[in-house]
Amino acid sequence: LLRLPPWSHCDAFWRQAVQAENVTVMEGGTAEISCRLQNYDGSIVVIQNPRRQTLFFNGTRALKDDRFQMVLFTPRLVRIELTNVSVSDEGGYFCQLYTDSTHHQVATLSVLVPPETPTVEVKQEAVEGGEVELTCMSPRSKPAATLRWVRNGREIPGVVSQQDNGKTFSVSSTIRIPVERKDNGAALSCEAFHVALGGQKRIRHYRLDVYFAPTVRIVPPTGILREGDSLSLTCSVTGNPLPRNIQWSKINDTLPERAEISGPTLQISRLSQSYNGTYLCQAQNNYGRAADHYTLLVYDNVSPPTTSTTATHSAVPYAVIGGVLALLVFTVICVLIVTIWCSVRQKGSYLTHEASGLDEHGEVQEAFLNGNDASQGKKEYLL
Repeated sequence: LLRLPPWSHCDAFWRQAVQAENVTVMEGGTAEISCRLQNYDGSIVVIQNPRRQTLFFNGTRALKDDRFQMVLFTPRLVRIELTNVSVSDEGGYFCQLYTDSTHHQVATLSVLVPPETPTVEVKQEAVEGGEVELTCMSPRSKPAATLRWVRNGREIPGVVSQQDNGKTFSVSSTIRIPVERKDNGAALSCEAFHVALGGQKRIRHYRLDVYFAPTVRIVPPTGILREGDSLSLTCSVTGNPLPRNIQWSKINDTLPERAEISGPTLQISRLSQSYNGTYLCQAQNNYGRAADHYTLLVYDNVSPPTTSTTATHSAVPYAVIGGVLALLVFTVICVLIVTIWCSVRQKGSYLTHEASGLDEHGEVQEAFLNGNDASQGKKEYLL
């Protein structure tokens, strides 16, 4: 008989091996854990969970957990399936091959926990002229989610906080922004990014609710009101919250008997001049109050003329008067200029003659003093 050397058995023994593959799956999904065998000779194969509890012994279930199923057992590949995976299932699964000595490999199961749509909390109500603090929260994810605030397509930097809850993480991002009444209804969004979302994101949309004091404006009627006409005034009110009660009153008097109030509208039928006066509309909420007034002027049935006729008659006389005044001013200015010019010319002529007389008197005096003939001096002077 041909005997094999003793190391040949050892060589055959060492060629038997087992390999395990790591697995990553999302929470709630299904994980396949595989053990690859090399030179399998029918030895015992055992699969254990991270707590070293035996799940399968040579293809036979050993642990009563219906989520684990043996889906394949061949001389080359052993595969089990775990459904409805949770983070508590995460860890190393042992593929063990029992021969003269034990061989094992560990397949690591990693569980991803994608974030839910984040929530937004408001620390205090937003009031006009103040600041609002908004916190976006993702309470559970693995690994930790990334949060981002966005308004009008631009990112708003926030203060990020992260807490380790053991297997999962909670993340929050807080921003503080000043608010005015124009910001009421402004849209913001908090976006959550995570590796398990495959490039997608979970978004929570939020609209600012800014509180502010009311504004009041009375919408007046058009045209002239005469005795017997009807009056309808509408009080236009804004505010947040919108004032529920709108108050109509007449300054220094009571409302006429024929006055009727329906919501924001005041109606008075069959007007008379005794109704003339100032009417007031007021509204208030928790953040302030506002008012507007309207002065009622009721004419009799004779005067004044219609608006268009009045405008036409008043415009023409003013234009004529303005033209006449301009012409008078221009005429006065011209007369003054001519008068001044003539005065200047006359004064210049007088001064010329006076200077000429003084020159002749001087020549005679000089001739007398020098003993010369005056007429001769005169002639020399003239030459």
